Amino acid sequence: METKHVCLLVLTVLCLIVSIADADTSPVLVKKVKGKKVCDQGWECKGWSEYCCNLTISQYFDYYQFENLFSKRNAPVAHAVGFWDFKSFITASAIYQPLGFGTTGNKTTQMLEIAAFLAHVGSQTSCGYGVVTGGPTAWGLCYNKEMSPMQDYCDDNYKYTYPCAPGALYFGRGALPVFWNYNYGYLGDCLKVDLLHHPEYLEQNATLAFQAAIFQWITPLKKGQPSPHDIMVGNWKPTKNDTDSKRIPGFGATMNILYGERTCGKGDVDDMNTIITHYLYYLDLMGVGREQAGPHEVLTCAEQKPFNPSTVTKDSASS
Repeated sequence: METKHVCLLVLTVLCLIVSIADADTSPVLVKKVKGKKVCDQGWECKGWSEYCCNLTISQYFDYYQFENLFSKRNAPVAHAVGFWDFKSFITASAIYQPLGFGTTGNKTTQMLEIAAFLAHVGSQTSCGYGVVTGGPTAWGLCYNKEMSPMQDYCDDNYKYTYPCAPGALYFGRGALPVFWNYNYGYLGDCLKVDLLHHPEYLEQNATLAFQAAIFQWITPLKKGQPSPHDIMVGNWKPTKNDTDSKRIPGFGATMNILYGERTCGKGDVDDMNTIITHYLYYLDLMGVGREQAGPHEVLTCAEQKPFNPSTVTKDSASS
């Protein structure tokens, strides 16, 4: 019986690897639209986009690398054993790759963005802070929900736009944890999923959980502000106000966007340093090397003023 189980496990893994490999070998279809080269690479990068002319994520970020980055996620003491997997990440990313997620720029730029995104995911879902083996960097994707919520995160100020559904609890769930009824409602509208009435969907479907996180990554909180994606691929040009606020392009500014004053502008605090440590560690494991991350001043947000001080209605990480 044990031999059969082992064989089934090996076969499952081989099928996953073969399916991803088949996706990698899909022919690149190319045409010109209004003088611009656009491409289609099958299911993972479909829809005639200039970004689909570059490598897709599964072509430079493989199954075994995902396993290395999140090596403890299925350990017996983890809280979301069997939930998170590589296929769910690639399936979710396929929706956004034609928009440039992980497909913008050259291979180094692409890998830096994926490492940065996953560093936020890993640090926000790690349960390794009290675990000796491997430390927190080895325990990303340990959680898919907040285990001991202190409140239901229902804000009645939004009772006319995103009213709390009877029986629904809006504690943190997902790859970039979502809190509060207004954030579940807003994300649900954008993803066309009824998260306001069913926030539990983010702890039941790994593809949807990754999809919600990637949407937050590529979507600016406010008009005129960059998204974390814009920052990592070089699309953001700081204004004078940004410069005066010590906000500069780099990984540090992605923390500013996602967490604001909870993490940034507070000096050399542990929360910020843990996220940076994940990023550098992931760059090494992905074979990019931490030296590609840039100098300390672009990695940190210790002295940056937050883009959005106090509470921000669309900040999914606010609590």
